[in-house]
Amino acid sequence: MEHFNKFDYLEEATIFELQDTLQKEKVTSRELVMYYMYRIAMFDQSGPMINSIMEMNPDAIFIAEALDQERKLVGVRSLLHGIPVLLKGNIETNDKMHTSAGALALENHVSAKDAFLVQKLREAGAIVLGKTNMTEWANGMSASMWAGYSSIGGQTKNPYGDYFPGGSSTGSAASVAANFTSVAVGTETSASILSPSIQNAIVGIKPTVGLVSRSGIIPWSYSQDTAGPMARTVADAAILLSVLSGKDESDPATWKNASSKLDYTACLDEDGLSKATIGIFRNIPPEKYCDIGEYDEKLFNDAVAILKGSGANVIDEIEIPSFNRGWEYNKMNIEFKYSVERYLQNIPSHLPNTLQELIEWNEQNAEKALKYGQDALKYRSQQENQLKSLNYILESISDLYHSQNMGIDHAIEKYGLDAILFPSYVGADLCAKAGYPSIAVPAGFQDSGKAFGITFAGTAFSEPTLIRIAYAFEQKTKHRRMPNLKQ
Repeated sequence: MEHFNKFDYLEEATIFELQDTLQKEKVTSRELVMYYMYRIAMFDQSGPMINSIMEMNPDAIFIAEALDQERKLVGVRSLLHGIPVLLKGNIETNDKMHTSAGALALENHVSAKDAFLVQKLREAGAIVLGKTNMTEWANGMSASMWAGYSSIGGQTKNPYGDYFPGGSSTGSAASVAANFTSVAVGTETSASILSPSIQNAIVGIKPTVGLVSRSGIIPWSYSQDTAGPMARTVADAAILLSVLSGKDESDPATWKNASSKLDYTACLDEDGLSKATIGIFRNIPPEKYCDIGEYDEKLFNDAVAILKGSGANVIDEIEIPSFNRGWEYNKMNIEFKYSVERYLQNIPSHLPNTLQELIEWNEQNAEKALKYGQDALKYRSQQENQLKSLNYILESISDLYHSQNMGIDHAIEKYGLDAILFPSYVGADLCAKAGYPSIAVPAGFQDSGKAFGITFAGTAFSEPTLIRIAYAFEQKTKHRRMPNLKQ
């Protein structure tokens, strides 16, 4: 097995670097897949036991071999040709893997088709290496469940040490941070990409709802769900987003952006901070973030200083009227019940086909399935199952008005901003309710060794601007560093 150590120079290689190495025949996609599998065996499933991988694709090596041959005979399909990608465990694949959202009741569920985003990955020549662990039911199971735990996958750890791993796309973030893959796909309803990206010192993009198709993803909230890229660099995240985005006839959310399919690598501008106008948000509830180590004032001020020193027009201490508003969550709970129940009704009949059947199955298998109980699942199962209810309708339009008109858009228009800077993932909930994009970027490490990050946020479909700004910040700072898994 020492043979694979010769590929250690690829540990932090970007997709551009990997493609150059593949093109020069210094390594093959087959060897790259085997190298990542070796690292998973050594550090994920043994040694420090990061436990980020839920399942491996048994066909990955065969797929890699075919793509190696295609590279020689025909050429490459895209920048993802022959590049391994990991998928969060709630994304459907029609292959030899399962789609379970970490739930033991769905352990043997095999999807009838690929999610739309998986189709696009395969068409681009990416290799689906496996599926990552996640907080079970994307944190819809139990109020006391630790982030990154599922009854199938167990507990995912933070590769940097005994720190909060973030969730619910925990496995996707940890696997990227620990170099078990080049890039991964996560999903977010609120903070599920941004939180683990911040905690694991990687880049995560939560796109505008509708930029990436939701088809074939086990749902949580129709109004807020989206998939997005998780990577070690902004460039890699941009490459992956370019492939993931696009119109899907079966997902109406994607129709509004059908004409603006972009190559996001064109936004990688090292001078992207020059003349950008960025508003700094500091009005943070201390009990929510500061007291649990999610905020580091010095590192945040260092990040702001970098923006100023790079030519950005910085407007400090901006106000967002709706930020500390008391949000209701009836809408999301109703959508969870409706969407998950609809999903269960469309899977094979030998599996639970309603929330009540799922709850009963869990109780019958409590020793394995209910380490943290299922109080949240029971609570949501009791919600109104109607999208016509008064509370649902009013909260749906109220959320959009307060998060957009009196939230992100208000600040951007009032101060003439290109983007808003939040410490950590403080703005995640507001952006999620608005359906607006955010990008998390590493911003250093605290004295304890815990990773710290910042988030740039903007209005609908402002991904090109956010990528340009985040890339320039990343290139100025180079805060990303590898975890020491061999320690």
